[in-house]
Amino acid sequence: MGRETQQLVKAPGSQRAGKSEAEWQTRVELAACYRLAAHYRMTDIIYTHITARVPGEDGHFLINPYGLMWEEITASSLVKVDVDGNKVSESPYRVNPAGFTIHSAVHRGRHDAAWVMHTHTRSGVAVSCLAEGLLPINQIALQFYGRIGYHDFEGIALDLDERERVVASLDSNVALILRNHGLLTVGASAAHMFSKMFYLNKACEIQESALAMGRPLQHFDPAIAERVVSQYDELDQDDSEIGLEWKAHLRLLDRLDPGYSS
Repeated sequence: MGRETQQLVKAPGSQRAGKSEAEWQTRVELAACYRLAAHYRMTDIIYTHITARVPGEDGHFLINPYGLMWEEITASSLVKVDVDGNKVSESPYRVNPAGFTIHSAVHRGRHDAAWVMHTHTRSGVAVSCLAEGLLPINQIALQFYGRIGYHDFEGIALDLDERERVVASLDSNVALILRNHGLLTVGASAAHMFSKMFYLNKACEIQESALAMGRPLQHFDPAIAERVVSQYDELDQDDSEIGLEWKAHLRLLDRLDPGYSS
């Protein structure tokens, strides 16, 4: 597995052959998401996924090669699959069709959600185990006030029938807490999806710390919460704002781990 990754890094030109410019750009950004998630400690060894719709190819998506850790993933090693998680282009890597169940549900049901990220972080899973879920107790958490769905645990996501229920639980929201399981965010771009997951996970970490102090929590007036989430909504509409954040992530990655784009 390590030798395969090394060979791909050495010969990016041959791996790029036959791929459109739009697909390659999506591959590079998706690989960046994996490497950044590894840097920010949002991984679960080889499990969970970040997926992206291939531009101009109806029903085709990119997913991580099963067995690689997220810090190993490159643009060329990503695997192209159909809506059922079956490989549709040549690749030396396996895919995990069962792991694509949740992602395929979202991609099929929310056509605006070209990018989907699912994590099992410690804080994310911890908050998913609470009956009240994410609490609106800090500014970061308020960006999800009334903008987050909840999906009850049904076991390991192997049942294709669950896909419709996942989409119904997500509804039109940007994020979903899978109860007793983990977090999920969606976006029209890598920048939007990754930003939502970064801050949703941070909100969970803050909540975990606040509850651990065992002191009374300071709650917001609902009117303030509504005002703040509307402010966040305005920022979400400003692609230049999100773009600045995403470029900063990419500059960090280029300094620390530039191999992702090969």
